[in-house]
Amino acid sequence: MPEGDTVWRAARLLDRTLAGRTLTATDFRVPQLATRDLAGATVRHTASRGKHLLTRIEADRAWTLHTHLKMEGAWQAYGPGQRWRRPVHTARVVLEAGERTAVGFSLGIVELVPTGDEHEVVGHLGPDLLGPDWDEAEALRRLTEDPDRPLVHALLDQTRLAGIGNMYAAELCFTSGVRPTTPVARVPDLTRLVRRAKLMLEHNKERAEQSTTGDLRRGRRTWVYRQRQCLRCGTTVSVEQSGPPGKERATYWCPRCQPDR
Repeated sequence: MPEGDTVWRAARLLDRTLAGRTLTATDFRVPQLATRDLAGATVRHTASRGKHLLTRIEADRAWTLHTHLKMEGAWQAYGPGQRWRRPVHTARVVLEAGERTAVGFSLGIVELVPTGDEHEVVGHLGPDLLGPDWDEAEALRRLTEDPDRPLVHALLDQTRLAGIGNMYAAELCFTSGVRPTTPVARVPDLTRLVRRAKLMLEHNKERAEQSTTGDLRRGRRTWVYRQRQCLRCGTTVSVEQSGPPGKERATYWCPRCQPDR
């Protein structure tokens, strides 16, 4: 699942490709927008909100193209004659602005909403770790509303704070020295954890290769996430599927570095 910093970079890519430009052709390959044509409209900019992308467009009125990468989605940019790097049948949105083209592949959400109604699609989200209106106190308030909730579930809940996916959730539990199943109320220093979360995303938002260890070498970018052995102590990493039925996710932790509390 893409993390908040991945989505932030996608917004910057869309801005570099389309911001301030007039759309010369649009192709929405989803049933609800199949007949919609925004050619002639001007793209203002794209904002990221947690894991959501909001591309604001001036047409007959102010519209926002709301997209979400979900598990497999990606936005890519192309110049004239460039071959698409993903299968054509997975394209969900094609936005052309002269010689520049942005293509959204395997997008989990594609919808067009009046810009004034953006709150209806992202208003439920908690404070955005990479947003200009980041509010640490509000994020902590939301995280502690359910003190008995397992930490990993609280971190992945985008209504608590927005931008954390599986990788950061696992790594934040590790760097805090607690197991993912530890109740929020028993986390020794939740404020420090939240600040570390913001720092991790800030450090990684400008680079394609994410690292929570400070090491960009392959196999050494994470402490426990998708590791066979803990990068710190060498203990075999434990992996467990957790979460609501139908939404289970793999959770990683080190039995030695993250003792049961």
